[in-house]
Amino acid sequence: MKPAFSVLFLTTLIGMGQGLLIALVAGQFYFVIGSGFEQDSGDFYAKGSAVALVLLGLGLIASFFHLSHPERGMRSIMRWRTSWLSREVLLLPACMGLAALYGLIHWFDITPVLITFGNQKNLDLSMAVGFLLAGASAFLFITTGMIYACIRFIKEWATPWTVVNYTLMGLSSGFAAAAIIAALENALLRDFLAGWAALFTLAAFAAKGFTLWRNKHLPAPFSMKSAIGVHHGHIRQLSQGFMGRSFNTMEFFTHVHPEILHWMTALMLVFGFAAPSALLLAGWADRYLPALIAALPIQYLGLLAERWLFFAQGRHVQNVYYQRAS
Repeated sequence: MKPAFSVLFLTTLIGMGQGLLIALVAGQFYFVIGSGFEQDSGDFYAKGSAVALVLLGLGLIASFFHLSHPERGMRSIMRWRTSWLSREVLLLPACMGLAALYGLIHWFDITPVLITFGNQKNLDLSMAVGFLLAGASAFLFITTGMIYACIRFIKEWATPWTVVNYTLMGLSSGFAAAAIIAALENALLRDFLAGWAALFTLAAFAAKGFTLWRNKHLPAPFSMKSAIGVHHGHIRQLSQGFMGRSFNTMEFFTHVHPEILHWMTALMLVFGFAAPSALLLAGWADRYLPALIAALPIQYLGLLAERWLFFAQGRHVQNVYYQRAS
């Protein structure tokens, strides 16, 4: 498949934003259940929410660049009962609204207690909104992944591992961003966030490695015989059926040499997973701030490569028929 670069930025930026929001809520909940430390200031959560809003907003802007008619974009919400894309379109602004509310509650310290449980733990307004925010962000991960996982005739995508990979990579980059903000703000959550960022990066590394192995060993579900409906003993394709380029041959093929795909895969594994894991572990174990700061931009380059490969290595079923130029 031919990847649109706006989709690469859309999915990686909103994934990082969602992961950052979940990291903030997880950090607050870590204090609520009894970490033994005093709670971080509301400024940390407010600034983290602001950064997440910027990431989500940039992703939303990027989404308009791969639409043929951006003015019709709002029509996509009409099919929310059956379309994962419609659900994503609805959930993204919902997450942005909840993130703004969560940040404002912390900034103005509006934390009335809503419920006191039997163990004397309190559920205040900020934590209640935080749970809603984390739930919406988690479901947004699912909807984004399912947009591609539900396409059954692209076997590389039609697997639950598509959703798992999207989620783990978003959590990895989001927790890494949260760890950097915590370090710059000298917040108590620095080690908590850096440790979980490293764990999520290693988990994403393992999941991506398994997905690459799975895709490499996928049996071909279609053949030239099934493509044209002729069950002859020997079928040889002589031409592609077009005298020039067409939408089918331009948008459903990635016109790159296999060697480039090989090197892009190596770059993705090193920059997206191996190097960030080492840097995050160094930042967590030695509290080395430059390692934490360096991990995120390196990881983001790797995630862009991963997302490009995700599309480039997806083999559309129509390519069985249009597999050879005239």
